[in-house]
Amino acid sequence: MTVAFSLPKNVEEILERSLVCAFTVISERGWPITHPMLPLYDSRSQRIYLTSSVLFSKKLERIRKNPNVSLYFYRKEWMKHEAYHSLLIQGEASIIDRDIHKEWERLLPLWRIKEPYIDLYLAQRIALPLFWERAIIEIIPKKIFLWEDKKKNSKPLVYEVS
Repeated sequence: MTVAFSLPKNVEEILERSLVCAFTVISERGWPITHPMLPLYDSRSQRIYLTSSVLFSKKLERIRKNPNVSLYFYRKEWMKHEAYHSLLIQGEASIIDRDIHKEWERLLPLWRIKEPYIDLYLAQRIALPLFWERAIIEIIPKKIFLWEDKKKNSKPLVYEVS
């Protein structure tokens, strides 16, 4: 019998309240390349979503070649609340880009929670059409490291996600 893994509550809280994460992909030469990204967390599926403009997006090409990615949450300024922990998630990413004009819109409810002003930009969508041609990056967490005391030199709690 397989037991469904539930992300720990304090991990979910970070995912739901973080405005930015350091998203790392692997380059063609094997080097890590990190991008600041807006993480969108769906608690029902326990998936993390990012969106990326398809215009000049090497990160999408890199994910297709190597789906192993990480998300690092470590800056207090990136959180929407006072209490925070450092969190590193290693996961497997996939690209959803069947309809770059509309498909990403399913993430708008999650996006609005973090950036309520997104609707102002959507109203001006015609002015920046290439920005709004977006792919979805879906991340399935595989391993989680949580530093509850915020000290990176301490041992983290480690969760394996099956």
